[in-house]
Amino acid sequence: MFLVGHWQERYGTRKMITLGIIITSFASVVVAYASSIYAVYAWAFLNGLASSFVYIPTLTLVQWWYPEKKGVVSGIVSMVFGLSAAIMSPLFGKMLVSLGYVSMNLVIAVLTLTIGLAGAYFARAPDSSENPASYSAMTNRYSGKKPKSSGRQERSPDRSLTVLESLHTRSFWFLWITWAFAGAAGVSMIILSTEYGLSKGFSLESAILLLTSFNLTNGTSRLISGYFSDKIGRNRIMSMAFMAAGLAYFTLPWADSLAACAFLAAVVGFSFGTLFSVSAPLVADCFGLEHFGAVFGLTFAAYGFIAGPIGPTLSGYLLDVTGGNFSLVFLYLGVFCILSGVCIRFVRRPSLS
Repeated sequence: MFLVGHWQERYGTRKMITLGIIITSFASVVVAYASSIYAVYAWAFLNGLASSFVYIPTLTLVQWWYPEKKGVVSGIVSMVFGLSAAIMSPLFGKMLVSLGYVSMNLVIAVLTLTIGLAGAYFARAPDSSENPASYSAMTNRYSGKKPKSSGRQERSPDRSLTVLESLHTRSFWFLWITWAFAGAAGVSMIILSTEYGLSKGFSLESAILLLTSFNLTNGTSRLISGYFSDKIGRNRIMSMAFMAAGLAYFTLPWADSLAACAFLAAVVGFSFGTLFSVSAPLVADCFGLEHFGAVFGLTFAAYGFIAGPIGPTLSGYLLDVTGGNFSLVFLYLGVFCILSGVCIRFVRRPSLS
C-alpha cells in the first residue's frame, strides 16, 4: 500500500486502479489452472497485491471529490470493500456448482476485467486530470477548505506533509501504535469467536453466531462511524469505539448466554470497522491529501506486520500453554483496545512552520 500510494502521485489514480484490475483478473486465470499449492500461493499473493492498487487510490479519490464529507465517503468505500465477500461468496458458490471450477474462475476473470476497467475509466480526479503535476495544486485547493457540517472537525493542513515529515511527527506514531493494538484486538476476534462459543458449550451452529455478529457490525460500523466522524470528530468516535471494545473483552469471560456473547463480539466488530473507516480521513486531516496514499500505507503496515503476531498468533499460543484460558487472552486484548483509545486521542494535526 505504501508503494501504491507513492506511485499514484507519479502515474495517477486511474492507472493504478487499472493495473489492480488487470492483476486481479490474471490471478483468477492462474488459480483456474493451478496444478500445485504454489500456484494457489501465487493467486493469493496477486490478489493481495491487486487490492492495494484498488483500495488506496479509491480512498484518495473519494476524499478529493467530497472534502467536506471525507468520513462518510471513506466509510462507504471501506464498507463495500469489507462486505463484498458476504455478497459475492454465495454467488460464487452457485457458479461453482453450475459451471465447474475452471469455467467459474475464467468467467470471474472476464467479469472482473470488464466491470473493473469500466469503473477505472470513471476514477478521475475532481479536475478531470490525471496529470500528476496537478496533484499538489488540487490537494492544496481542497485540503484547506473548512467543512460546513461541523466546526469541530479538524481540517487538513494548508500544506500537505511529505512522508518523511509525517514520520517525524508524534501523531503518526500514535496512529501507528493504534493500528497495531486495535488491529490485533479486532482481527483476533475472527479467530477466537467460534472457538470461544464452543468452549462455552454452545453448538457449532450457535457458536458461529458470534462470528456472524462480529462481521455484521464490522461492516455496518464503517459507514456509521464514518458519518459520525464528520459530525463529532475522528478522534472522539474512534476512542469511544476502542474503549467500548476493551470493556467488551473484559466482560466476555463472564458472559454466559449466547445473546450476551454475540452482543459483546458485535461491539468488538464495531470497533474494528471503525478503525478501518475513520483512519483514512484522519490521516487526510492530519497530513494532507497530496501524499495520503503513501502515509496511509505506512500506517497500515502496523496492521499488516505487527497486528498478526501480537494478536491471533500470541492469543493462540496463550490458549495452548494455558489449556484454553480465554480470560487471560481477552484481558490482554482488552488492554490493547484501551491503549488504542488513549493513543488515538494524541493524533492531531501537526503544527507547520
